[in-house]
Amino acid sequence: MNLLETPIEFLKGVGPQRGDLLRKELSIHKYGDLLNLFPNRYIDRTRYYKINELQNSNSEVQIVGKIINIKTVEQGKGKSRLVATFIDETGQMELVWFQGQKWIRESIKINVPYVIFGKVSQFGATYNMAHPEMELLEEHKASLRSAMQPVYPSTEKLANKGISNKVINKMMQQLFVETQALFSENLPNYLLEELKLVPKNAALFNIHFPKSQDLLAKAQFRLKFEELFFIQLQLITKNLIRKHKIKGMPFEKVGENFNNFYKNHLPFDLTNAQKRVLKEIRNDLGSNAQMNRLLQGDVGSGKTIVALMCMLLAKDNGFQSCLMAPTEILANQHFNGITELAKELNLNIKLLTGSTKTSERKVIHEALENGSLDILIGTHALLEDKVQFDNLGLAIIDEQHRFGVEQRSKLWKKNAIPPHVLVMTATPIPRTLAMSLYGDLDISVIDELPPGRKPIQTVHRYDSNRLKVWKFLKDEIARDRQVYIVYPLIQESEKMDYKDLMDGYESISRDFPLPHYSISIVHGKMKPADKDEEMRRFSEGKTNIMVATTVIEVGVNVPNASVMVIESAERFGLSQLHQLRGRVGRGAEQSYCILMTSHKLSNDSKIRMETMVRTNDGFEISEVDLKLRGPGDIMGKQQSGVLNLQIADLVKDKDILQLARHHAIKLLKEDAPIEKPEHAKLREAFIELSKKKTIWNYIS
Repeated sequence: MNLLETPIEFLKGVGPQRGDLLRKELSIHKYGDLLNLFPNRYIDRTRYYKINELQNSNSEVQIVGKIINIKTVEQGKGKSRLVATFIDETGQMELVWFQGQKWIRESIKINVPYVIFGKVSQFGATYNMAHPEMELLEEHKASLRSAMQPVYPSTEKLANKGISNKVINKMMQQLFVETQALFSENLPNYLLEELKLVPKNAALFNIHFPKSQDLLAKAQFRLKFEELFFIQLQLITKNLIRKHKIKGMPFEKVGENFNNFYKNHLPFDLTNAQKRVLKEIRNDLGSNAQMNRLLQGDVGSGKTIVALMCMLLAKDNGFQSCLMAPTEILANQHFNGITELAKELNLNIKLLTGSTKTSERKVIHEALENGSLDILIGTHALLEDKVQFDNLGLAIIDEQHRFGVEQRSKLWKKNAIPPHVLVMTATPIPRTLAMSLYGDLDISVIDELPPGRKPIQTVHRYDSNRLKVWKFLKDEIARDRQVYIVYPLIQESEKMDYKDLMDGYESISRDFPLPHYSISIVHGKMKPADKDEEMRRFSEGKTNIMVATTVIEVGVNVPNASVMVIESAERFGLSQLHQLRGRVGRGAEQSYCILMTSHKLSNDSKIRMETMVRTNDGFEISEVDLKLRGPGDIMGKQQSGVLNLQIADLVKDKDILQLARHHAIKLLKEDAPIEKPEHAKLREAFIELSKKKTIWNYIS
């Protein structure tokens, strides 16, 4: 049996009680889990200080010396402290204990050399150290002690139960003694040589007991590379398997509908990015494998037209398509947009949402099943069991981060052969996250805006500038433009938000009075029908100002709206600010986004405002967002826990991630089944990892 599979309580010095705590608090079940508990940081213990070099700097130091006497000092109210005089050849200081005095008094040896370690503070002319770590000099020299002292992740409960950093360190030493530090190498030799990686044994030893900064850096690089390399192997293998195993329905021809639309009905020339993406999609659809592609494109980059052209390819090959959006507003907008684009073509397109009447549903269900319905656009309503297709060839999912995995798999089951899948998002995903979270999807990016679109001008204004901002809005409205004013919506404090919104609405109504101005209002407490009515009035130009909470983040398309004012902008995340800004700038006119904040801003808020003012590039914004928030937050609740990485960090280690992905692709090109003799150990480790429930289960 592999020693690393041994339950943790069998390690000398652990036992059942500690074992139980380690399991509950740090998920350490076996030897191998402890081995992979990597330190958070290191304390440099390469240096020994002399007492006459001490300074009141609150830093941790270690000193070699002897205790010459020890006494108990009463402090009144029945309390006392234990004080020892500690000397070296340059001077003397005091060591102090407030707890555990009896045990310490009994165990301390007088006039024997010790190494003490801890924080020093100064009282009058003397220095003292409270509760120092102590070790006999003789033992200190003999122990498996590294100059860089590791500090391990811990919890309050462990500390309270006496499992201190020192105890975990001791357990780690014991682990290396029992396993004789023999850990099997899992990377092929040629890779170790090419990348100058230290062997697995050396890496694990130096991550826990580094003798120098240099050895530590080499160990970290090796272990980070390995972790990311195995993740990439998993993802890319998954992608390859899907392409081999899941047979798609090849769309063999580009027919009448596609050609007619492309030649005669395109409202504007496609950008080069749109052409490139269409070509990538057409290659997928034409192959024998099922397409599984993620289409990323900033707000307004023209994803809808790409989606329609894919649906026309499906129709030309005798298949039906569906497009699923997360909200009714967005589904309606897709329906209106696509119907408008395809009005010259002879297509049967229908909309199915929660509001669709029963009589209309019956018509839709029948047309779907007899094959006369070509394109169905809708919300979660598409997933209902009653919705059965005649032959679904293409499923498009918009803003996929709002749909869970189970919901998507329901779409798959609507057909005997799984349909091709195109996932669209206007939330740019940082490259590092895309490589790790969607590494099993092929990714296409539309990275240019249609011609004639002017970049939105973004400014940051404080509440004290409000009069000037209102004057600017009046000028824009005088030029027949429309304005959004958005208030934050934070679920936990809905009452407060509602009050903010209503207060805002009232003051705006005073500053923009009837009959010169008319205002729409939209918020989460309204009935869907009322919301839609207000949205409709605004999009038809019957109102000048739309006061809303973030319900308008996704979807509404009002080309005449030229200003977006975001109130309390410091309460929004970057990707949300970017999404909201994308509601304007849809016409040919210059558009503006005004970020209103209070003067009190945290450092992160300042960075967010500066980033928004500096750039319109969603990908650059998403990279900053990743640095500020970390990967877990960005992917939202249903995706959190996605990357429980043990040592690598997606933000700091993106170069290592790219290197790992490059080598994983290269290896699988040469040996897809991982069967060559030089990959034997790698294959073994790969199979072991695949059994564990880690990242793989979360992935699309």
